[in-house]
Amino acid sequence: MTSIVTTYHDPLHNGIRINSKDPAEALIMELIDSPAFQRLRRIKQLGPAFLTFHGAESSRFTHSLGVFHVARKFLEKLENIDQSFANKRGLVFAASLLHDLGHGPLSHTGEEIFGIKHETWSANLITNIPSISNPLENFQKGMAKEVADLLLKNYRPQSIIQSIISSQLDCDRLDYLLRDSYSTGTSYGQLDLERILNALTIAPDGDLAISPKGLMAVEHYLVVRNLMYRSIYNHRINEVCTWILEQLIKTARRIGPGKIWADEIMAKWLWSPDEISLETFLENDDIRTIYHFMRWSKEGPKQLSTLCERFLNRNLLKALDIKHLSNEQKLESLAFARVLSSKNNIDPDISCGLRNNNQYGYHPYEGGLRVWDGAQLKALEDLSPVVSSLIKSTDSSWLIYPKEIDNEIKTSIKLFA
Repeated sequence: MTSIVTTYHDPLHNGIRINSKDPAEALIMELIDSPAFQRLRRIKQLGPAFLTFHGAESSRFTHSLGVFHVARKFLEKLENIDQSFANKRGLVFAASLLHDLGHGPLSHTGEEIFGIKHETWSANLITNIPSISNPLENFQKGMAKEVADLLLKNYRPQSIIQSIISSQLDCDRLDYLLRDSYSTGTSYGQLDLERILNALTIAPDGDLAISPKGLMAVEHYLVVRNLMYRSIYNHRINEVCTWILEQLIKTARRIGPGKIWADEIMAKWLWSPDEISLETFLENDDIRTIYHFMRWSKEGPKQLSTLCERFLNRNLLKALDIKHLSNEQKLESLAFARVLSSKNNIDPDISCGLRNNNQYGYHPYEGGLRVWDGAQLKALEDLSPVVSSLIKSTDSSWLIYPKEIDNEIKTSIKLFA
C-alpha cells in the first residue's frame, strides 16, 4: 500500500508532517478528516479575545494539531529512555489530537455562558460518534474508552501517560502558551520547547520528572504561564466580553422560546440543554452562535439587541479593578453604578455588574513536578524559590459599567482608598 504524507504548515512548529506508513499516524490522518474534528476549524481558540487582541483568530483545529505535534516529540523523548513507550503511540497521539473535541462555541467562554464542560463532551463524542470511535477501535480494541479515560483523568495503567496529556507540564499547555502568545502579539510565551523536552525523564515511581539541567527552562515555562494568565486570559477587556456574553445568553433564556428567533439547534442549547444530543452538540459552533447574535441585534427585544450590538460592534463597557475594596464596598460601588446608569437612561440590568476571578497558581499537590537527579527525587518547589512564589493564587474583581459614567465612578472609588 502506497504511503500518504500530509504536511500542515504551522506558524509555530513549521511543518507538521504525518505519514500514513506509521499506523499511529495513519489513525491521526483519519481522525483529522472526520467531520467532528473539522468542526474545530469553526471555533476560535481564545473565544472573544479577538476583541482585545486583533490577531487572536486561531482555531481549536490549529491548536489541536499543535498539541499532537508536541505530544509526538514528548513521546519520542520517552521512547529514547524506554522503548516500550512506542506501544502507546496510538493512544497518546489520539488523546492529544482529540483533547478539545468537546469545546462549544467561543471555547472556554462558551463553557461559562452555556454551562458545559468540554472534557465531558470530548469523552462522550470520542466513545459515541462513529467517525471517531470506529477508527480508534479498528486501531486497537478498547482504544476509544482509553482515550476518553485519559481526557477525564481516569487513566490508571501508567501515570506518566496521563501526565503527557494532563499535568502541570503537558503537551496542551506547551502548545497553547506558545500559540496564544504568538497570535496575541505578546512576547511572554517564548518558551524553550526543545530544552524543556530534553529535560524530561522518568522518576523511579514510573511517573514524569525533569532532570536538573532543565530546571531553569521549566521555571521559565511556569513564569510564562503565570504572566499569560495575568496579561492575556484574564485581561480586563476579556472579562468585559465574557460578562456581556453571559448577560446575553441569560437574557435570551429569560425571554424564552417563541419570543425570539432561534433555529432548532440553538433552541436546544438555550432552553433544553439537558436534551442536547451528540449530533446537536456538533451542529453548534462560532458561526451559528454569532449568526444568532446578528439576528437578535436587529430583531430581538431591546435588552437582547443592545447586548448583541455591544458584542458585535465592540461597543464595550468599562471595567475598573476594585479587588482592594471590601465586599461591602464592592456592592456599594455596583449600586452607585446602577443609579448613575439609570440617571443617564442606560439600563443598569445589562450594563452594570461585578465579575470576580481567581487565578490559580502552581499546584504542587495536584500532579506537581518533581526533579530526579539519578539519586534523589524532590518536589520542584523545594528546589526553586521562583516556583515556590507561584503557588499563591491571585484574586481579581472588576466593576463593570457604561463608559458614560466613567469619571463619576472613578471619583467615587477614590473615596474608598
